[in-house]
Amino acid sequence: MNITITAAAAEKIRSQQNRENGYLKLKYDTEGTGCVMNGVPILWYVDEPVEGEDLFIETNEMPILVEKSKMVFYDKEIKIDYSTQAGMYQLRSPGQTINGRMAFRNK
Repeated sequence: MNITITAAAAEKIRSQQNRENGYLKLKYDTEGTGCVMNGVPILWYVDEPVEGEDLFIETNEMPILVEKSKMVFYDKEIKIDYSTQAGMYQLRSPGQTINGRMAFRNK
């Protein structure tokens, strides 16, 4: 999996981090969806990785955690961007917009 983070997204992520020691995580959130197939990717800023579940992936800007068991839901090439017009993060692959209104949460 190759993840690219745009300069706009990296700048916004750094401005929203509420502590220095933490990790950016691409979380496949299934809470309240009733099925793992109906998850929504969101960005979390977490204290530490979940042992045995999270993998570190190097990007062009910063390392990011991805849940090993949820990697099947992402394309091989994905990009995290930030739209100033929408005021939201966007997750895209070359062939589709995966989440055009992706949230960021400090956990």
